[in-house]
Amino acid sequence: MSEQDTPTYTGPQRVFSGIQPTGNLHLGNYLGALKKFTRLQNEGWDGIYCVVDLHAITMPYETGAMVSQTRQIAAAMMACGLDPKQSIIFAQSSVRAHSELCWIFNCVARMGWLEKMTQFKAKAGKNFERMSVGLFDYPVLQAADILAYKATHVPVGEDQLQHLELSRDIASRFNEQYG
Repeated sequence: MSEQDTPTYTGPQRVFSGIQPTGNLHLGNYLGALKKFTRLQNEGWDGIYCVVDLHAITMPYETGAMVSQTRQIAAAMMACGLDPKQSIIFAQSSVRAHSELCWIFNCVARMGWLEKMTQFKAKAGKNFERMSVGLFDYPVLQAADILAYKATHVPVGEDQLQHLELSRDIASRFNEQYG
């Protein structure tokens, strides 16, 4: 396919990002993410920000704390300048499309793609055979998060770049199969 044949996205410039509710926010969260989210919002970007509680359950957590921490992270997002009148802020588990699209993408993603994910290997360590399938499948859920909203920009750290590439591969594979 030549560059001329490649469809051009003409929709809004949309940023999507999420923060796990796995502890208290710290200065790194503010400087590395929240400050940027607020700047993008104030520049007029279409912003969708999510407390990614489904991602958080891929690792052991305190059952009673998850709901409280999800609320605390959402409140901190707003305290740092995200305005619910300008940006969308929500808990991932409150939107079924994330898990439903993840299942669909699981049917087009390839095991070999996921086996290359270095973040899974790093988190699993020597116990990789005892880790949850959810942790292994985390990047597919992340692809669903991004693609459900047709995000054009996804600010992530270096550790997540491989997941973004996987999102692109999943989208391409899906489009090849289903048009």
